[in-house]
Amino acid sequence: MMAHQSARALALDALATWRRGPRFADAIIHQLLSGSLLSSADRAFALELFYGVLRNLTLLDFWISRLRSGSLDRETRELVQVGLYQLLCLRIPSHAAVFETVELARRRQRSLINAILRAALRRAPQLHAAANAEPLATRFSHPEFLIQRWKNAFGEEAVAKLCEWNNQPAPIYARINQLQTTREKFLAEYSSAQQLAGNANFVGFESIPTEALRRSDCYIQDPSTSVACELLDPRPSERVLDACAAPGGKTAYLAELMQNRGELMACDRDPSRLETLRENLMQLGATNARPVLHDWTANEFPPEIQSFDRILVDAPCSNTGVMRRRVDVRWRLQPGDFIRMQTEQLAILRRIVPLLKPGGVLVYSTCSIERQENEEVVKNALEEFPFLELSHEKTVLPFRDAFDGAFAAKFVRNT
Repeated sequence: MMAHQSARALALDALATWRRGPRFADAIIHQLLSGSLLSSADRAFALELFYGVLRNLTLLDFWISRLRSGSLDRETRELVQVGLYQLLCLRIPSHAAVFETVELARRRQRSLINAILRAALRRAPQLHAAANAEPLATRFSHPEFLIQRWKNAFGEEAVAKLCEWNNQPAPIYARINQLQTTREKFLAEYSSAQQLAGNANFVGFESIPTEALRRSDCYIQDPSTSVACELLDPRPSERVLDACAAPGGKTAYLAELMQNRGELMACDRDPSRLETLRENLMQLGATNARPVLHDWTANEFPPEIQSFDRILVDAPCSNTGVMRRRVDVRWRLQPGDFIRMQTEQLAILRRIVPLLKPGGVLVYSTCSIERQENEEVVKNALEEFPFLELSHEKTVLPFRDAFDGAFAAKFVRNT
């Protein structure tokens, strides 16, 4: 693996890799960082540059179009994007931003990149003013079809707040792992933890709580993820299924709510994700959870999959509620993905609902803010399974609730 000499070099490598392939941004940057010798500060700067450019691609290209009339090859464009993000978004001192970025270029590219970045410095006020006059899709770098979709659902003012939310670095939240510690002990031992109003099991941090994670005293997780688990409300004596479990944050919370008693089956269809699930559950001390490899679109169930008292279906979805964390989701989504996801979500429910015992509880959840994947799926499920009764629905919207977007619906089986 390449030994990167600077944060800027690593960020550029990550951008080039992301442009080339179908790989997710998170996987790319974390693989590069895992083989890096950069300091903690430089690693954080590399993350900021990589994610910042991805969050602002349309805006950066708009500025480039104002600074350069001719076309740029991909490599030059990426260097200019990194430079402009430093100068116009992070407002890094010009000497460092320009000199260090130009130094990363091939010799034949340097004069052009230097000229563009120097022009950006001179024209910064005009560039910002021009951007502020542009539509939301340019100003906040979101695809136009998403902007229109959200305007129809939430209204223009809410969409502007949502786009602004998506473009901010995600705060660090963690769930206190009460299989290992208590809230009182955790807060006493980790004085940097910030209690969250209305979320007693969750805390905020200014930086990654390395020691608390090493000791498995907490798990990095947004408070909105607790909604589905708390609606499910599993009991220690019950048989519970987490149908789409990896990477395991919700599963471990279910184990905690069950006091590590009863039986908790955790399924995932991807072997590598199942291994991550297994490792996380072991580390967090969720001893009543049993990982099982299973694809719900398969024809046969493994023999251990029978009937359950409670089922969580945290379904695959578009992830539009977590764009702040999954920064390249906006560039991967296509207009047809929402109906495709709905079709998959309903197919999974059709396979799983018959496994719910009479009187049992099923919670359907997503990290989407799309009605097509949430309320419409619930409506279709109620029509298809008349023995299900909708008990409760809850939606978390980033622009309203200041946490990641989430949806959960609680069903009770009557017969």
